[in-house]
Amino acid sequence: MKSFFTPKFNGFFVANLVAFTLIGLSKLSEKYIFTYNAGVLVFSEFVIIPLLMGIISAWFWRDSNLSSNKLTGYSCMNAFIAILLSFIFLGEGMICLIIVSPLLMVLVIAGAFIGKSMFNKNNQTLNISILSLMAVVFFADASTPHRYDNMVADEVQINAPVSQVWQHVVAFKRIEEKNKYWLFKAGMPSPVQATVDGYHVGAGRKCIFSNGYVFDEKIVTYDVNRNLTFDITHQPRDPEIMGHIDILRGQFLLKDNGNNTTTLIGNSWYRLYVFPAWYYDTWAKSITRNVHIRVMEHIKELSESK
Repeated sequence: MKSFFTPKFNGFFVANLVAFTLIGLSKLSEKYIFTYNAGVLVFSEFVIIPLLMGIISAWFWRDSNLSSNKLTGYSCMNAFIAILLSFIFLGEGMICLIIVSPLLMVLVIAGAFIGKSMFNKNNQTLNISILSLMAVVFFADASTPHRYDNMVADEVQINAPVSQVWQHVVAFKRIEEKNKYWLFKAGMPSPVQATVDGYHVGAGRKCIFSNGYVFDEKIVTYDVNRNLTFDITHQPRDPEIMGHIDILRGQFLLKDNGNNTTTLIGNSWYRLYVFPAWYYDTWAKSITRNVHIRVMEHIKELSESK
């Protein structure tokens, strides 16, 4: 009887088995050894492991004479299997998987073509050197503390005086406008309302998102008609992007333009727990910017309404 464990199957099975084993070892090391990275998904988990998956698959498929198109297709299937397994066993949410998918796909494909080149040349010294370098990078990265903070700023022009705009900055009624940003449409939580316990420094404020998410905030600057700044004291933890980013502080600045109009500036400070930062910060900035736009456009509409 023909064995189920064919080279084609092993290219999928072993690659994902090794990947999940390495992720497990990485998480254990964060828990017991490198505790400063607890909860952080480091560079190696999103770069080295997908590349290694592609290389492992290429080794099993080395005698199959796969065309470039077939190798690309098989690699995409391999990445899709990894994404599905992450959803099932790691509890990752759909939005998170949508975000990680392009990076994972590209790196698994790249790894497969690197592996194909390695094994076609049959240079064992080169092959061992490449794999050893990847191992060194993986463990060096896992043992290095990771931290990335950033700030995003946006502004809108409002045809209303600052005193009128300020009324809707501290707290605003429910946003009924339909979401325009595609990730909000896909199910990512979006801001819908802000409430406040008092109009002074130290007062509690809540930013309410769809799906019942609530960000608890504390007002740290209350400069009427000029500056509302608040620290985030508690935020929801879930399988989506909220589990990989902390919003640290928010701020609204109002500038009187002198012609009965106001420039409203929204600032947000956040910390990422996923790397490489150059990739995930692109998504974080886009998401934060669209949160700003949704809230500030609502404030603009409320302020300009007669």
